[in-house]
Amino acid sequence: MEGFITVGIVQTALELGMIYGLVALSLFISFKILNICDLSTDGCYTLGCAVSAIVTLAGHPILAIFAAIAAGVLSGFVTAILQTKFGVESILAGIIVNTGLYSINLAVMGFKSNVAVFGTDTLFSLVKGLIPGAFWAEWYKLITVTVIVLIACFLIWWFLGTRLGLSIRATGDSPAMVRASSINTGFTIVVGMCVANAFTGLAGALTAQYDKSVDITRGTGMVTVALASVIIGSIFYNKGNMLKKIIFVVIGSCIYRFIVSLALRLNVPTEFFKLVSALIVAVAIAAPSAKKMLKLKGQKRKARKNRLALANGIGEEDSTAANEKED
Repeated sequence: MEGFITVGIVQTALELGMIYGLVALSLFISFKILNICDLSTDGCYTLGCAVSAIVTLAGHPILAIFAAIAAGVLSGFVTAILQTKFGVESILAGIIVNTGLYSINLAVMGFKSNVAVFGTDTLFSLVKGLIPGAFWAEWYKLITVTVIVLIACFLIWWFLGTRLGLSIRATGDSPAMVRASSINTGFTIVVGMCVANAFTGLAGALTAQYDKSVDITRGTGMVTVALASVIIGSIFYNKGNMLKKIIFVVIGSCIYRFIVSLALRLNVPTEFFKLVSALIVAVAIAAPSAKKMLKLKGQKRKARKNRLALANGIGEEDSTAANEKED
């Protein structure tokens, strides 16, 4: 078992889980908070990767992070405007933006299908050079992404507790009530989508500098990954404060990456990774319903036993009364 699950596998799963956790947080805001299915995530993630890679190659790895975030905000803005101003359904708006982003991403990458980030500093190399030491040299990537994700979690928690954040949460729960309170739901949706996609762009930026390469198909299936992470995280909480929900979304992402790592160790062909992702999502979605069904079956079984015991008790009492009458 020790050879099957190594420290390196766990470390890589945690690093990627933290990065993809940012995409899961994005979907948490759009899907769980705003009740909007944002299908532009794939293209937005690739956009963050592309922008980060190009700016990093220009010698500005820190600026690349903020540029990718700005690109994500712009993507979310366009998606939200299509919904709020032009009446396009959220799913269709996401598909339209995602389709358009393919060409935009190619243009950002200089019309190349892939870009390598070599021969220049990245965020991770800069952080590694700050603190020397054997331990730091082994874990600097995990520590870096963990700090960034924790800051992101705190910012989301703080923002959703502000007046604007509460309005965004109320918009997802009951748009009619929000409009009755003289709050512009179009504005709250735009702001919420911009914030959500900002984290998708951030995830893309970290991925580009982590892998030191970008491919035009890098974001394919990212919606599935993020959805799986959100649903896995939601299994561990039914009720709780917002910070707890946010943290468990990231934990769900790490669990998802660990499952994928196990699939790699089992020599599952890469062609079947999308099938594995789909199965993980299906199991995660079905888990709460399956849990309720098992609980209901247990209750029915217990009630059936109680009825049989009661029936047997009544039968014994009737038999005893009949014997006493004969005597």
